[in-house]
Amino acid sequence: MSKRTDVTLKDIAELTDVFYIGGTKVGAMFGEAVVFTKGGKPKYHVPIVKQHGALLAKGWLLGVQFDELFTDNLYMEISKNAIEMAEMMKERLKDKGYKFLLDSPTNQQFVIIDNQKLKEIEPHVGFSYWQNFSETQTVIRLATDWATTKEDIETLMEFL
Repeated sequence: MSKRTDVTLKDIAELTDVFYIGGTKVGAMFGEAVVFTKGGKPKYHVPIVKQHGALLAKGWLLGVQFDELFTDNLYMEISKNAIEMAEMMKERLKDKGYKFLLDSPTNQQFVIIDNQKLKEIEPHVGFSYWQNFSETQTVIRLATDWATTKEDIETLMEFL
């Protein structure tokens, strides 16, 4: 849903052999849909998945979620919020002088933060450690989703 791409799901299916569609950041209870294109499903895919404990006994429930998410373009509509909130978060972080590891057009922003500040926010802010940037700075990943609100962004800014 990034405004910086015009790639569609159809394009991805035509250009790849396999890809996945995430569910949790658009409100699914769990799961990802793995899509094998061009008849490319591995010969023993289901037995391998079963052997590694990754096949749900009631896998149809996962399918029901995606069936609903792809009805009337719901998946794309829900996804817009994550991108819009990430863009707002990025702008607010820039306004506060924060730098980024890269310019991400997605719902994930990779922020360079002083280690001292990181210790201060750690009890209050959900983030993922990404990598050390220097002896005094760390890169963290902040992610938005279907339910992120402007108020959530403002609360984050108060801690930063």
